[in-house]
Amino acid sequence: ESIAVINPDAKTDEFKTILTYGKKEIELKHQQNRIQFNYIGLHYDDPTVNTYAYKLDGYDNNWVKAGTQRTVTYTNLEPGVYTFHVKAANSDGVWSKENPATKIIISPPWWKTWWAYMGYFFGFAGTMIGFAYWRAESLREKNKLLEERVTLRTKELETKSSDLESSLQDLKATQSQLIQSEKMASLGELTAGIAHEIQNPLNFVNNFSEVSSELLDEMNEELDKGDIEEAKAIAFDVKQNLEKINFHGKRADGIVKGMLQHSRSGSITKEPTDINKLADEYLRLAYHGLRAKDKSFNAELVTNFDALLPKATVLAQDIGRVLLNLFTNAFYATHQMQKQLGEGFKPVVSVTTSQIDNYLEIKVKDNGIGIPENIKDKILQPFFTTKPTGEGTGLGLSLSYDIVVKGHHGKILIDSKEKEYTIFTIQIPIE
Repeated sequence: ESIAVINPDAKTDEFKTILTYGKKEIELKHQQNRIQFNYIGLHYDDPTVNTYAYKLDGYDNNWVKAGTQRTVTYTNLEPGVYTFHVKAANSDGVWSKENPATKIIISPPWWKTWWAYMGYFFGFAGTMIGFAYWRAESLREKNKLLEERVTLRTKELETKSSDLESSLQDLKATQSQLIQSEKMASLGELTAGIAHEIQNPLNFVNNFSEVSSELLDEMNEELDKGDIEEAKAIAFDVKQNLEKINFHGKRADGIVKGMLQHSRSGSITKEPTDINKLADEYLRLAYHGLRAKDKSFNAELVTNFDALLPKATVLAQDIGRVLLNLFTNAFYATHQMQKQLGEGFKPVVSVTTSQIDNYLEIKVKDNGIGIPENIKDKILQPFFTTKPTGEGTGLGLSLSYDIVVKGHHGKILIDSKEKEYTIFTIQIPIE
């Protein structure tokens, strides 16, 4: 509560405040959001003829004419900073100077403060990173176990010719497991790109948090000096910084949710999917995945997305694997071309989407080493690869063919010229 006693009969053209008491700054908790101000203008003959006007900065846009009313109540005020002003007029209509402003600070609840949001973010991010690490470790253990099983089955084939038919069946089962393992390995391809994508908003959160802390110190200094306007300006800057922290925190949250969706077991239900968004996401993740292995590699990413492209009813996770494989191969091809031609070569990978009749078409083009004419017919066969030993399983394009052609009744077309370019075209029926 702040009260100012004003003398409306002072012998000047303005009123003089003869007594002011009460705090100039009041800090309240978030539940203390009902505030009443009482004020009076002193008049020796007839105080009832005084009229008043008041304004609460942060709530009222203009002065409120109160007439002879000497009290005002505000309820349900949101957390924030408010400043109360009041002035009085005598019977001649001469207004006083406004009383020294009273600053009201209503603090937000602890669970809505910026440091609480930071805690939520870091806790969630830590959980997701731990989850990704656990999945990667689990995959490595499964691959190790699978290799041991393949070795064991091979020895059995060499020593037990009488059980050849049974061993062949086991080998087919092992091959199916190896194909499934290749599908799961896509999570490892995404890890580096996801880490890079999370690091960017995390840097913003850290930077804006440090700046906000410094601004709060400056605001306290200005308040000590009594410079309310400068303190308000700094408070506005702090609010903008908190909005940016919130924005980048949500961005990181979206990235983590996308990672969770990718790590879940594949859905058997086709759903309408925004292919433009899916292609853009996997293009960036594939690029950052390669850059995590070789930071000197840089490529130009070109996107030509049809803004009117309808949603396609597909298994989004499976089509994502296809796109990730094509993008990874494209960057690999341009990287190999750069090694051959040197720094003067500029890698370029482009993706184009369009609708052709009843088909949704995705084209992935690179200016890499290309595909020799004599192996184009083999490129989609299982276990066929042009990469050195240890750099590829030969299953990526084979799985992509199964997903597009067998799983979605679509087509995969290949156009390439050695040492110049390669274009993979995916056509999916619009259902």
